[in-house]
Amino acid sequence: MHHRRQNICYFFCMFTRSVFLCKVMPPKFALNCIQHQDKTLADPLPSHASVIVIGGGIMGCSTLYHLAKMGVTDAVLLERNALTSGTTWHSAAQVRALRHSRNLTRMIQYSVELYSLLEKETGQSVGWIQKGSLSIATSPDRLTHIRRQEALAHAYGINARSISAEEAKERWPLMNGNDVLGAVWSPDDGRVSPSDVCAALAKAAKHLGAKLFERTGVIGILTENGRVRGVETAQGTIMCDAIALCTGLWSREVAAMAGAEVPALACEHFYLLTKPIDGIVGNTPTLSDHDSHLYIRDDSGGLLVGCFEPLGKPIAPGILNESFEFGLLPEDWDHFEPMMINALHRLPALESAEVKMLLNGPESFTPDGTFMLGETAETRGLFLGCGMNSVGIASGGGAGMNLAHCIVHGQTAYDLTEADAKRFAPVFNNIEHLMARAPEILGTHYDIAYPGKQLRTARDLRTLPLDREYRESRAHMGQFFGWERPLYFGKLVEPVLRFDRPDWFQNVRAEVMAAHERAAVFDASPFGKIDVQGPDAESFLLHVCAGHVARAPGSVIYTAMLNERGTFESDLTAQRLADDHYRLFVGTAAIKRDLAWLHRHSHGYDVTLQDVTEDYAVLGLMGPDSARIVSECGARALNEVAYFKHGTAQLVGRPVRGARISYVGESGWEMTCRREDAPEVYAALVAAGAQPAGTFAQTSMRIEKGFCAMGHELDGDVSPIAAGLDFAVRKSGGFIGAEALEAGRARGDVSHIISLSLDDESAVPLGHEPIYFKGRILGQTSSCAFGFRVGKPVGLGHTREQLRNGERVQIDIARQMHDATVTIGPLFDPQSLRMKH
Repeated sequence: MHHRRQNICYFFCMFTRSVFLCKVMPPKFALNCIQHQDKTLADPLPSHASVIVIGGGIMGCSTLYHLAKMGVTDAVLLERNALTSGTTWHSAAQVRALRHSRNLTRMIQYSVELYSLLEKETGQSVGWIQKGSLSIATSPDRLTHIRRQEALAHAYGINARSISAEEAKERWPLMNGNDVLGAVWSPDDGRVSPSDVCAALAKAAKHLGAKLFERTGVIGILTENGRVRGVETAQGTIMCDAIALCTGLWSREVAAMAGAEVPALACEHFYLLTKPIDGIVGNTPTLSDHDSHLYIRDDSGGLLVGCFEPLGKPIAPGILNESFEFGLLPEDWDHFEPMMINALHRLPALESAEVKMLLNGPESFTPDGTFMLGETAETRGLFLGCGMNSVGIASGGGAGMNLAHCIVHGQTAYDLTEADAKRFAPVFNNIEHLMARAPEILGTHYDIAYPGKQLRTARDLRTLPLDREYRESRAHMGQFFGWERPLYFGKLVEPVLRFDRPDWFQNVRAEVMAAHERAAVFDASPFGKIDVQGPDAESFLLHVCAGHVARAPGSVIYTAMLNERGTFESDLTAQRLADDHYRLFVGTAAIKRDLAWLHRHSHGYDVTLQDVTEDYAVLGLMGPDSARIVSECGARALNEVAYFKHGTAQLVGRPVRGARISYVGESGWEMTCRREDAPEVYAALVAAGAQPAGTFAQTSMRIEKGFCAMGHELDGDVSPIAAGLDFAVRKSGGFIGAEALEAGRARGDVSHIISLSLDDESAVPLGHEPIYFKGRILGQTSSCAFGFRVGKPVGLGHTREQLRNGERVQIDIARQMHDATVTIGPLFDPQSLRMKH
């Protein structure tokens, strides 16, 4: 070890340069842009453009190109410096197709296809090098992780296969493979030249009529009545109908000009470049050594060694100003040293390599590690394409297409809810929280995707009314839309994350069985609550909701909110409190998105919309003892409330409204009370015998009951028909999406949701596993858990074809096939007798 340390010290002393790189020589493409700026500015700014794209990186160029392709030929791109001069130019530009969801993967597959077609369309080479990628594992859990990725790749039609450590060594001869347990080989991955891609996109967009203006910085965004109207530049004002904000590192500040929130922050991102070394001949695959936080490939006969270290370095706002053009940050060898030690272990040839530079370029990161795409909640006509989290080149082609599609057609080409611009709670748009969270997000890029994993930073931002009580009951907390919610109770030590049976298995079993045999309390307080009031409350909701919302006061209604395609924008329950007053209960993470959707469709209706989420607590009392408990607590009147009805009562002298519904398949009520009354109501329920239960128990019971959830079984690609929920839709029409649903019924569309029970009780499905039927992939799981009431691992899934009740299938869990039985409908209590009892 001492000898190795000497080599490292020698390496650092010989090549460390105390250089502050505030400017570097721009690439050839950037020079061309600068040399031709006078010609560009010879064209005067137009007075109006249908869409203005702000920012000339990969997202801006791709969005402009796709807008022009979709017929918006008067679109204009404004770049305050030169194209690619922010972060695009220094991207390592890897294009790896596989992502954690089908549509994010589909988006990158589109990028690959686009980049190859651009050369034919424009004659401009994009530098596409397709040498594949090699992901190695040096720990058993990493091996499980990459094999889960391989299984996912098969479901998405991506060529990937497991290979031995020996074959991995053959594909990367310079690699030290002594500790490698296995690998996955993906031959179709590759990389491009970022500047050349942008040059091709810009050339094609201009050919279609779009215009680009460099050296044209935006100094203000004009808005009127919450909608964008134009932009101000130093060269003049352009009026517009929409703005695509693709400003990378500066997106938070530019969005603020229009009153919108973009919680994204820049971090320093490092990669090492060496001079040519022996053994590098031609191009190599990208080597992913994620246990060491590294990615490695050739570069001009040498090596590029990049990292996503466990905790990055945030860049405070204001450090990167308008003069930061083709800029880099200071080399920081002290910060990079742990990664350098890992790299020397993996690539012994580095000990004698000569270093060109340690590149330190800024990249922007969001609070959850996924980019932001779509219209903002705050400002109509302002569309985001930013927060790319260091995957801008891979994502840019498909993300730009989807952003243009969203601007032109009102929605992305396919569901991208996980990237929706409206998904973050306002509390995240806070510099203190972003400075803590963004460095952690950088480090999670190469994390093992353990079930139950929670982020550590920017926690305790929003606490429930019963936070103190839950922590006293040793709750293990998870963060949802900023809220801290109990995942399970009775934690004695911090759980060790794993892929096999989790540490909390017995805790969750106890909570499920309490709800099944006695009574349990589930906290639904963070679910969004929207009051809809006014003379037109019913007619408005009949327009935006597909369900039977015209029912009498005292009713509870389950309903979907659909888009024009007849697919889900949201699902919710509505309580009609009076003729002119409804209260909508929406998903925890959906409140900002759903409220924006409702506001944008309320024009012409005499209604008011109010977010009352934090005014009320909601406690779900579920189980066969529920009736006894409410009676003992003085709320006997709730026992008179019929199924899917609500009523009021006094529980230990506190007013509550009990809705007779159940998300877990046991009888009970979801009881709404004032926030300040929640501690007394909760204490009375627990004293009478109810046991606190967390979201893990609720999820297990939901899956057993076959209840669909947004983000799992339901999304913007799924209709109520395909989800088996057409029974909850009005057949008379008159709502958004009705025509599309009617067309689907005429086509003979049917449900493709199935329930699954696995034979092997020790199997641990997590969701997204491929479903095989007679040797071919027929679908994927969407939600999975252990079903304690049925005694087996269970899941819900989508299939491309209808299966029959009792059919036998196989579930691919990390390349191990597990037999399972198909059930059409719920696995537990299919007649729903228990929750109606």
